[in-house]
Amino acid sequence: MDIDGFSRQFARTRRFTLGAPRQFTVSPDGERVLFLRSASGTDARGLLWMYAHGQEHLLAGHPAPSAGVTAYATDRDARVVAWSADGELWTVRTEPGPDPRPGSAPDLPEHSEATGVPRRIRTAGPVTDPRPSPDGTLIAYVTGGALHVVRTDGTGDRLLAAPEDADVTYGLADYCAMASIGRSRGYWWSPESDALLVARVDTSMVRRRWIADPAAPEREPVAIRYPAAGTPNAETSLLVITAGGDRTPVRLPRTAPEGRTPAGAWHAPAFEYLVSASWEDAGPVAVLQTRDQRTVWVVAADPAGGGYEVRARVSDETWVAFPPGTPLRTPAGVLVLPSVRGDVRGIRIGDAVSPDGLYVREVVGPVGERVFFTAGEEPTEVHVWSYEEGPGFTRLTEEPGVHTAAAGGPTLVVDSRTESGQAVTVRRAGRPDGRIAVLTEEPLVTPLPVHLTLGARELRSRLHLPSWYQPGQERLPVLLSPYSGPGLQVVTRGRGWYTAVCQWYAEQGFAVLATDGRGTPGRGIAWERAIVGDRLGPVLDDQVDALHAAAERYDALGLGRVAIRGWSYSGYLAAGAVLHRPDVFHAAVAGAAPADRRLYDSYWEERFLGHPDVQPEGYERSSLLPHAHRLSRPLMLVHGLADDNVAPAHTLRLSAALLAAGRPHTVLPLSGTGHLVHGEGVADRLLLLELGFLKDALARRTEGI
Repeated sequence: MDIDGFSRQFARTRRFTLGAPRQFTVSPDGERVLFLRSASGTDARGLLWMYAHGQEHLLAGHPAPSAGVTAYATDRDARVVAWSADGELWTVRTEPGPDPRPGSAPDLPEHSEATGVPRRIRTAGPVTDPRPSPDGTLIAYVTGGALHVVRTDGTGDRLLAAPEDADVTYGLADYCAMASIGRSRGYWWSPESDALLVARVDTSMVRRRWIADPAAPEREPVAIRYPAAGTPNAETSLLVITAGGDRTPVRLPRTAPEGRTPAGAWHAPAFEYLVSASWEDAGPVAVLQTRDQRTVWVVAADPAGGGYEVRARVSDETWVAFPPGTPLRTPAGVLVLPSVRGDVRGIRIGDAVSPDGLYVREVVGPVGERVFFTAGEEPTEVHVWSYEEGPGFTRLTEEPGVHTAAAGGPTLVVDSRTESGQAVTVRRAGRPDGRIAVLTEEPLVTPLPVHLTLGARELRSRLHLPSWYQPGQERLPVLLSPYSGPGLQVVTRGRGWYTAVCQWYAEQGFAVLATDGRGTPGRGIAWERAIVGDRLGPVLDDQVDALHAAAERYDALGLGRVAIRGWSYSGYLAAGAVLHRPDVFHAAVAGAAPADRRLYDSYWEERFLGHPDVQPEGYERSSLLPHAHRLSRPLMLVHGLADDNVAPAHTLRLSAALLAAGRPHTVLPLSGTGHLVHGEGVADRLLLLELGFLKDALARRTEGI
């Protein structure tokens, strides 16, 4: 293993993501598969590719890495593709199409309609989220908060909706939708391509935050609207706008009827969140959620009159969760909805309910009346499943790992992450039909994980020991490197960048342990909700229990020298570990830690802790600032000063509290860096600085300093 070269490779490959194919779209006839992949494992230029007839074809790219293809959208048949690069609108045809203007001769150069020849379309301004109409004749896009539509031949650009002031946008998602709910879209085409369902977002009531670069004081700060816990959210409304510009506001319900609320709980029945939307053959559909997240309504809107009909009501005493991809209707009108069976989140497809014990992650979509989805019975694995009447529920992947899919016609693209890496296979009519190349670099450090189930709660853990370690040698210092936050697992049967980083630390002389504790997905509803009212305590207990259980099983782990590192939620966990359990943890590196839970966004924080003015005890218990005086171990705080997700104020306030309490600590600010750290000279150096800090801190403990 090349230990010395790994950190630079880690940065150069952007955490081994460059060269990985992603965002697959399969045409309805199954003949074409579109996907994105950078030029190589070290070349960041985003490229658009097509797989057809067993071969890959390059469709589009850009010479500048900053202006490559990072996202795209297609028409219904995946024949017209649109994307934005450096604010410009581009299109390409995946195969020659008919003239969209019947009876007229094209007035464009012949090559503009050729397969695989990108064409730039002039627009009214820098473009965001361009999307072709289902029939491929029009492209909608957003510029300056205004929604426009233009013909695919570049003519007829017209404004559909302009913001009334600087705080209003049409066709864009609000902050909570993008950052926490997982909805990135703000408009949806009608199946007939003659109208759009459009989100109007008003952020005038949302409080401002300012992002500045202290290293460049001559630059003006950038203002963002950030809805922190307990503060006003953006107001999202919907309207139907025809391609000709006619508008019909959708009169959505404002509040849910009073329902059962746990004693002492915060109750907020207003529908403040648009979880998702779509336009089905029967009309527009919106999924609405109340501010307290205990009620979700699925409503069908009347595009002509603006009224609505409630299609489904779902309520829960804690929060309602819809798997991505739901609700859904198959072409025959069969409704796909979430279904809770005991402690497991499943789905209901018509009258059929997913099997007991099968935790559903995502509904991929239907091909005809066959519905594809991903799910797992064991939390470290996710498999591709399908359901259709007759065969019923069928598992389609076998190898242990994390599998996802895209489907169209007889073609199924399976994206698999196993312990040997990523592989993308194309199946046609159930049989192998080729592979899409994965160009990621092989890590210079080969992960050697040992998967464990530890303690009374059967904690899923992953242990990395040095490749050179032999039983009976001197015990190793221990490094915990978890994430263990809601919404993400790192202990799976799939190899990721984090497994390589854990092995790199192991090769430096650590026994490295990663554990997915309570609050992580895949283990059931009670497991996810164990952190309600306390974002830190149960998770920290799980890390300690896993550490002790692993040490009982492996003599290599020396409990006299234990450190913990993490970023974002796990940075918060790392700082909390040395504050609350100095008897166990002797040093920590905490990156981008959301130390003051009141500063984080409303949707995510209120799900677990409620409203800070109504239930302040949860925020007091979960935040790190009130406990700063407890610090007695070496702690390094790291934060990107351009972070618009976890504001640098989290770390600065924690540092101020530590200073006021007379507790020495280390602060490393990263100028010009956002929430994700990447790029040579930053990501690689940060790894080395973390390593040096932890080694020095544990060495001082060994020497009794």
